[in-house]
Amino acid sequence: MSRRYRIGHAVLAEEDPAFGAALTEAYRIRQRPVCLCCEKGVEMYIARISEQYFIKRMPLTGSDHDPLCQSYEPPYELSGLGPLIGGAIQLDQVSGTAALKLDFSLSKRGAQKSAGGSAQGEGPVKNEVRKLSLRALLHFLWHQGGLTEWTAHWAGKRHWFQVRSHLLEAAATTTVKGSALSDRLLIPENFRLDEKAAIEQRRASALADIRAPSSGPRKLMVLIGEVKEFASARSGQKIIVKHMPGFPLMMEEGAWRRLQSRYAGELELWRANDQFHLVAITTFGMTHSGLATIDEIALMSATEQWLPIENAYEHRLIEALSRLSSKSVKGLRFNMASTQPIAAATLRHRRPKPAALYIIPPDANEDFEATLSEMISARDDVEAWVWRVAEGEMPPLPLG
Repeated sequence: MSRRYRIGHAVLAEEDPAFGAALTEAYRIRQRPVCLCCEKGVEMYIARISEQYFIKRMPLTGSDHDPLCQSYEPPYELSGLGPLIGGAIQLDQVSGTAALKLDFSLSKRGAQKSAGGSAQGEGPVKNEVRKLSLRALLHFLWHQGGLTEWTAHWAGKRHWFQVRSHLLEAAATTTVKGSALSDRLLIPENFRLDEKAAIEQRRASALADIRAPSSGPRKLMVLIGEVKEFASARSGQKIIVKHMPGFPLMMEEGAWRRLQSRYAGELELWRANDQFHLVAITTFGMTHSGLATIDEIALMSATEQWLPIENAYEHRLIEALSRLSSKSVKGLRFNMASTQPIAAATLRHRRPKPAALYIIPPDANEDFEATLSEMISARDDVEAWVWRVAEGEMPPLPLG
């Protein structure tokens, strides 16, 4: 279906000769295009990636689009995103940004906090405003950046350069306590030896605001990067991040032990397959001596195509979906515990209606099955596909 947009006073399709020039001018004057997939229209924004301009979905507006529109998203309650909307994640209709409430701090006072990360989403339910854990923030940026989406046409075209660009674009439409998240976010750029000095200078400028003060609280920064290796230090461990040579992240020994316990599954997947990526999100600060020290950390395993996975069963499903020409979307947990069901993926443009793909692990209990049944019956506008791992091989995908 040809997509049409209202840009200023003009209505243009993507294939119109004037479309590119109109997009460039709209980006220059900060004008929002309107997707005309439905009668009322849906505001979008323009992103500039690798000197090219793209129209992208505004935060949390996927359900406003027509189901046949490429910007449509299935119901958010199929994943861990649903419970956070309106609480931990709020859409500012005026600015078009998503305001986040975090359950971790971006400043530090007193003794070092456990860097192993809390058992994200694994504790008892509390009657309080939900906030995003460190893992949930990573999932949010991955989702908003479109990095959960995949089609076979993109094979071989998603590398760290593209991942970084999409994450930065997602952060640009995100605020924390009224300030742009991008101001406190470090994502390493592709390292090139011939630009080593310039890259290090840009990184030093980005970190200038979090240098350890002589007194009072110190600021922390969020880093998202791919783990290259874990290495021993004289005291504790250090994490080497790809594209950041000479800039290790230091971790105490006790925190390292907790990290290995909390993220045993992610580490096991990463070590089992050389094509997998291990993505770390950390809050970190700088010591007076210039060392980067981790305050909190969370890990996420991802396939060769940078699609997040939790276990080998999800990997099998994602590998099958990655060969399809139709677009699939990977579901993410955000704050939700592993004992709660989510749609592992969705086929959002499938006809006559979208499909949600669920995996029931072999150790699932009756509560898991009951909750899943409630989720499926609550959405008769979405077809359910279920793989009960304990019963055998993955069933055929619901292609239509």
